[in-house]
Amino acid sequence: MTERFVKHATFVVERTYAASPARVYQAWSDPAAKAKWFSKADIFEFHVGGREYSSGGPPEGPVFTFDACYQEIVPEQRIVYSYTLDSGDTRISVSITTVELIPIEGGTKLIFTEQGAFFDGHDTPEVREHGTNEMLNALGKILEQAE
Repeated sequence: MTERFVKHATFVVERTYAASPARVYQAWSDPAAKAKWFSKADIFEFHVGGREYSSGGPPEGPVFTFDACYQEIVPEQRIVYSYTLDSGDTRISVSITTVELIPIEGGTKLIFTEQGAFFDGHDTPEVREHGTNEMLNALGKILEQAE
């Protein structure tokens, strides 16, 4: 029998962007803008109680499925969502994420906090934090581009 266990973890990633909170918020709240730095959503309902759903991966697999529900949205200030992440038919984690947008001189400080339950060694907090860093770097590159 396979060992079953849960690893709980919280991590925080901070970024400073030379873009206004309105511009950073737009990059999260507009499906076309978000698809430039995050996976393209199959469902994108950006409102409290709304769902964001995407499924995909490399041709050789596995297929990853991101299924989120927006819990709290304060325009240009805060986005909170809970989500599951599956690899194929296996649930690998459940998380709650808070994205804070804080105006600073010359831009925005983004604070990304994830609290997760990672299942049976299929994913780890360290791997997720690394992926989050890569994702926020991609967001930064999009924000640097002129609109």
